[in-house]
Amino acid sequence: MTGPLLTLKVHEQLARALRSGVTELECSLDLDRTTTTVSVAQQGWTWNGQRFPFLEKCKERTIYYWSGSEFAVASRYTSALIKLVPTDWGPPTFEIDGIKMLPSEKVSPYRDAEAKVALIEPRGKVVLDTCGGLGYFAAWCLAGGAAQIHSFEKNPDVIWLRSLNPWSPPVGGALTLTEGDITSKVVEMPDASVDAILHDPPRFGIAGELYSQTFYDQLARVLKRGGRMFHYTGTPNKLTTGRDVPTEVAERLKRSGLRTRLHGDGVLASKASGR
Repeated sequence: MTGPLLTLKVHEQLARALRSGVTELECSLDLDRTTTTVSVAQQGWTWNGQRFPFLEKCKERTIYYWSGSEFAVASRYTSALIKLVPTDWGPPTFEIDGIKMLPSEKVSPYRDAEAKVALIEPRGKVVLDTCGGLGYFAAWCLAGGAAQIHSFEKNPDVIWLRSLNPWSPPVGGALTLTEGDITSKVVEMPDASVDAILHDPPRFGIAGELYSQTFYDQLARVLKRGGRMFHYTGTPNKLTTGRDVPTEVAERLKRSGLRTRLHGDGVLASKASGR
């Protein structure tokens, strides 16, 4: 991401500055990752020597990126509507057909990822990140000193969102990002080839194959003895149908040979270290 990102918050700051006759404004153009100074005039606002137009209309829950000639919404539609969505915390979440993929109401999705990555203690480990999303798990694995992170994301539009998101980590060094479906890619991985696994799939109704016994058997196969896994589940359908997805997941992981316990909004699993 090299151009500015706009949200309703920044749009209103620019509009207030223009109305008040303020010629310089300090704001964030990268979703609160940093702050910068822009010059404000009737003809537009200037940043890094380039002039940009004021948005004629700015919507809530929308992020705009500079396409090179205009501000466009950070969303794409192929088989589903994929949209980058601002949060009160700075780091954005994203949605698939209006379904939020990361928690953001009570906690920053970035800080939420930090807490979950800490459960697998990434330092010096080879980590499998099954559903890369915006890359927040990978970012904290890098910060935690992981030796290698193998991240997979099958949706090219989500990977495109990562290219716009300043909170997503750059690929390279210890981090590899493969565009592909982990359910088919995992069968190509050697036995006992990773020290830890982070599994943050879309909800069961969208991607049931990522909750299947066959897939869990593959995850258990590639996990080394003594390895750890955190599986985000949330509690979908609990209020409407009474279905207990976390317990169902824990039982399937047990059948794959892992030890499990419910932890927060997911399941923490481990593989016995003995023979």
